[in-house]
Amino acid sequence: MDRGTETGAHPSRGAAESAPTEHGEAGRIPLAVVVVDREGLVSHWSRGARRLFGASREEALGRPAVDLLPVSGALPDIDDDDSTPFGSFAAYDGLGPDLESSLDGRLSYPASGRARLAVPGHDADRVDVLWWAYPLVGPGHERLLVLAADTDVLRQEDDEVPVERIAPGFALHTNFPGADELARRLPEILPSMSVGESARIVSQILELGYPVLEFSQNDLVPVTPDWGVPRRAERKVRRERVARAVLAGEPLPEDLQDDVEDLEYAAVRERLEFLNDVSGRIGTSLDLSRTIIEVSKAVVPRFTDVAGTYLREQVVAGEGFPEGVPDTTTMWHRVALEHTDEPGRWDDVVPVGEAMPFPAHTPFFQCMTSGQPVLVPRISEQMGHMIASQFEKRDIRPLITGRSMLVVPLKARNVVLGFMILLRHPERVEFNDMDRVTGAELAARAGLVLDNARMYTYQESVAETLQDSMLPQIPPRMAGCDIATRYLPGTLLGRVGGDWFDSVKLPGARTALVVGDVMGHGLNSAAMMGQLRTAVQTMAALDLPPAQLLRNLDDLAQRLGDTYLATCLYAVYDPIAGELHLANAGHIPPVLVRAVDGRSELLDLPTGAPIGVGGVPFEAVRVRVEPGDRLVMCTDGLVEVRGEDIGVGLATLCESAAHPAASMDDACDTIIRTLNVRGGRKDDVALLMTRLNGIEPDDVAEWRLAPGPAEVGRARAVVREQLHDWGLARLVGTTELLVSELVTNAVRHSHGRSVELRLVRGETLLCEVDDDDHTLPTLLGTEPTAEVGRGLRVVSTLAREWGASRTGTGKTVWFELTLPRRR
Repeated sequence: MDRGTETGAHPSRGAAESAPTEHGEAGRIPLAVVVVDREGLVSHWSRGARRLFGASREEALGRPAVDLLPVSGALPDIDDDDSTPFGSFAAYDGLGPDLESSLDGRLSYPASGRARLAVPGHDADRVDVLWWAYPLVGPGHERLLVLAADTDVLRQEDDEVPVERIAPGFALHTNFPGADELARRLPEILPSMSVGESARIVSQILELGYPVLEFSQNDLVPVTPDWGVPRRAERKVRRERVARAVLAGEPLPEDLQDDVEDLEYAAVRERLEFLNDVSGRIGTSLDLSRTIIEVSKAVVPRFTDVAGTYLREQVVAGEGFPEGVPDTTTMWHRVALEHTDEPGRWDDVVPVGEAMPFPAHTPFFQCMTSGQPVLVPRISEQMGHMIASQFEKRDIRPLITGRSMLVVPLKARNVVLGFMILLRHPERVEFNDMDRVTGAELAARAGLVLDNARMYTYQESVAETLQDSMLPQIPPRMAGCDIATRYLPGTLLGRVGGDWFDSVKLPGARTALVVGDVMGHGLNSAAMMGQLRTAVQTMAALDLPPAQLLRNLDDLAQRLGDTYLATCLYAVYDPIAGELHLANAGHIPPVLVRAVDGRSELLDLPTGAPIGVGGVPFEAVRVRVEPGDRLVMCTDGLVEVRGEDIGVGLATLCESAAHPAASMDDACDTIIRTLNVRGGRKDDVALLMTRLNGIEPDDVAEWRLAPGPAEVGRARAVVREQLHDWGLARLVGTTELLVSELVTNAVRHSHGRSVELRLVRGETLLCEVDDDDHTLPTLLGTEPTAEVGRGLRVVSTLAREWGASRTGTGKTVWFELTLPRRR
C-alpha cells in the first residue's frame, strides 16, 4: 500500500523482492491466503499457506480451519526488552485467541497479530508469523479471509530497516472460485479501509497480479497489526491511564509515552467498529422509507443527538436518477427526523414531509453543491439567525444555536441524492475532523443503501406501470356472464411477469375468455406477453374456433422467435346454447363450479403443448353448462409452491372455488386468500372468474331475411313488434332506424344468401346483422351531399357501442343500446 511501490513487477522476479520509494524502503514477501466459509471449513488454501503451515491444498480443502491453523497455546509473559525491528511480541505456541475468535465467528471486525510458532517442515525451530483476519460481508458463502506471512523472509531483505507499518494485499493469483468477485468487493469486505485506500489496493492488486505483503517505513496504512502491545486486558488498563492523563492535562508517565499512538489506534478502531455496526443495521430492506428510518436511528444517539435527512424531490417521487447539480431552486424534502430531545419539540417547527429550497449562503447549500461534508464546530447566534431566516413564522434558533453541526452529503455515482444534518447538544463534545471523516464514510455507505432502495423503488414503479398498461380493463358484465379478475405481481424483487387474462366480445352474444402465461420473467417476457395478447384479441375477432386460434398463435410465436414459450387456455362461452368451447396449450385446467349442488371439478381437457413448441396439434372440447355455473381460470403461480406437488394446489383451488360467496369479488378474494396462506409463492398470478348466467330463449329473437330491398321494411316491422312485446317501446324509434341502416347495407352487399337479424335482451339491447360478404364496413368522413357512408355515421352517433367482425361465412355487424331504467 506504499504510494511509491513499483506496481509493474512480475512474479518471475522472485518470491521476495524490494523496491525503493520516496518515503523509504518497501518490499514484498509471499502471503499465505486462506478463505473460511460460513461453516468454518477451508474453501481456499493457497500455495503460500502450504509453504507456511505444511498442509497441501488437497489435505486442507473442506477441513475445519481450526484444525489446520495453529491458534491455541499458552500466553507467556511479555518480553518488554525485545529489540526486534517490529517491537515485542509473545512467543505463543499458536497464533492466539483473536484468530481463534475470528475463526469461530465471534469477531465482526478485522483482527491481526504476531507470534513465533513451531511449523512442521521448517528448518527453524520457530517461525516468526504475522497474520490478519478480515471478516467478509455480503451475499457470498465465504465468511473470513486469513492472511499470514513469514517475517523471517522480510529480515533476509534488510535486518536494519526500522519498519513502522506492515499491511497485506492479496491478488487474483489466489485463483479460488470467488477470487474475481472478492477483488471487486474489496472496499466492501474490508470495512476498516477508507474508500480511497481501498481503491489504491484494488489498483495495485490488478497490476501486480499475485499475493504480496507490502511494508513501508513511513506510510500509514488503514489496518495495522497490534504487535508490540501487551495483552488485551493490560492494554485496556494502560489506555485508561493515558486517557485520564490526557483529559486531566497532566504529563504522561515515562512508561506510557509509547501508548499515545496505541490510544489513537484505539480511537480509530472504535470509529471503524461504529461504521461496521451501522453498515450492518442499515439496508435490511429495499423499501425507501424504511431505509431512511434505519439510517437515522443508526446514528442517534451514538454519534449525534439530532439527525435530519433531506432528499431531492425526484428521489422521493421515484422519478429516476436526478440530473444536474443542485441549485437554489432545488426542492429538498425532509423525510426523517430523529432526536433525543423531549418528544414533540421538533415536530411543529420542522415537520417531516416539508419541502423547501436552501439559499446559497447556508452550509446546506455548500454541502449539496460541493458533495463534501461541512463542519460547523458551534452554531453562533449570527449563523442561527441566518439559518432561521428561511423558516417562515417559525423560530428554530432555540433548537440549533450553540450546537455543533455536521452536514454530510448522501451521494451515489457522484450525484447528491440528499444530505443529513447532524447536531450535538451544547454540553456534548463538538464535532471534529475525525468526526468529519467518520460522517463522510457513514454518508457514503448510507448513500449507496439509499440509492439501492431508490433504484428498486423506481424499477418497481416502472414494472408495475408496464404490467398495468398491458393488463386489460375487463367490464364486469358481458352478454350472459359476469366477470371478476385479480392480478398479483410476483414476490421476487424486480420481477415483471408474463401472466395475462382477457375477454373478447364475439358475434352471437358469445364471449371469449383467455388466460395465458409466458414462461420466465423480465421485460422481454412482458413484451412477449403483450404481443401474444394482442394476437389473441385479433384472432378472436375473426371468430376462429379455439383449436384453430391456438394453432395460429403457435405459428406466430415461431415467427417471433424460439426464445420464449407460453401456456394458454382459450374458452368461448355461448350463453344462448349454454355451452363452453375450450382448447388448452399446456396450461393448468380450469375449475367449473356447478350452481345446482356447489360441486367443483377440474375440467378434463387435452393438455396440448405450450405455445412456441411448434408442430403440435391442438384439440377442443365442448362442455354443457347451466345458468349460475362459475368458470375459474388462473395461472400456475396461484397453485404452485416450491417443494410441493401441484396436485395439492389444484385440490385447494377446487375447494376454495366452491366456497359460497356473496359476490364474484368476494369469491376471488377467498381463492387468493386461501391459496396465499400456504406461503412460498414467488411467481405472479392471474385469476379470471366468470359466472355463466346464460340468456333465456325468451330474451332472443331471430329472423332470416331474403336478399332483397323489400326486406328492409320487414326488418323494421318485426323489430318494432318485438320491442313492444319486451316492454321496450321507448327504444323503437332508434332501433328501427339503426336496423334499417344495417339491413340495407347487408342486402346491398350480399352475394345471394339470406341475411340474418338477431335481437338479444340482456344488460343492453344487442342487435346483430349477418351476411355473406367478408368485407368489413368502414366509418368514413362524409360531406353533407355524399350519397354513401351516412348510414354508419348514424349508427356510430346513436348507438352506445357498435362493431363488426368476420365469421366463417361472412361478417357480423352489431350495435348496442342502453336499456331504459325500470321504474
